Amino acid sequence: MKIMSTQGAQGIGIANISIDGTVLDTWFPAPELVDGSGLTSGTERLGAQHLSHQMLSLITLDEDRMVEQVAVRTTIADVHQPPSSAHDVYLRLHLLSHRIVRPQSINMDGAVKHLANVVWTNKGPATPENFEFVRTSLRSRGLIHVYGIDHLPRMVDYALPDGIRIAEAERVRLGAYLAPGTTVLREGFVSYNAGSLGPARIEGRLSSGVTVGAGCNVGLSATLMANRSPEGARIPISIGENCHFGVSSGLIGLNIGDNCRIGSNIVIEQDTPIFDAASRTLITGADLEWRSNWSVRTEAGHPEPVLRTH
Repeated sequence: MKIMSTQGAQGIGIANISIDGTVLDTWFPAPELVDGSGLTSGTERLGAQHLSHQMLSLITLDEDRMVEQVAVRTTIADVHQPPSSAHDVYLRLHLLSHRIVRPQSINMDGAVKHLANVVWTNKGPATPENFEFVRTSLRSRGLIHVYGIDHLPRMVDYALPDGIRIAEAERVRLGAYLAPGTTVLREGFVSYNAGSLGPARIEGRLSSGVTVGAGCNVGLSATLMANRSPEGARIPISIGENCHFGVSSGLIGLNIGDNCRIGSNIVIEQDTPIFDAASRTLITGADLEWRSNWSVRTEAGHPEPVLRTH
């Protein structure tokens, strides 16, 4: 097998571009990793000779949405360098949701800053400016459903990996990585560059930069959140295998190992005081960094959550 000296990526896709030149989205049906040696990052428009008949049929001018659909080829010379454009970001998001790369394995620094705020509809993306005029034009095609106004779209409109369940499409962003056997229930949420590395049950929130291992159960309204650096980027955190998070529990800015349990209504941060039952002393959440085989829950007679190892 040839070893890539520099890991790059390429994809041919269809971009929605507004009349002012803003890139609203880019769909890459077959993104791939390539050897980035000698490549130059960037995006070029493609002519008919580079497209399949199916892709060619998608090239159009949508006057109702005031959007042009164009074919593009995007190249990333090194996925470990920060994104440089909206097309670049969309290619990286597709690599994640197609499970070609894992969360935290490619550079996503500043990704959202390259993306426009978009009105996501059942007729395609549109700009928020003058949307009521656009809505009137689109009504000739039937009822207009607005799914959201945000930088990131729903994953299922761009990629649908095998072996997963998602109860509410709006709750999983493009760029989420969901391993086979994962279920995201109605109240669950998975952001981009986050997700499950094995079968998991998610009924709580995973912020960008968070991964959970196989066998994890993120309970209703639980929150797993990566802290932000001074520059605003998420500092990734990793949750091991077979961890359980109770209703409305939370873990913020901590990496933990396998077989850990946090009881309902307990939120653990670096400075959270915890009573260690084994040593009968107070510790902080930071002392649990990367540790396995423990549980923290409320117990009668203790004002702080109680740590027990098993």
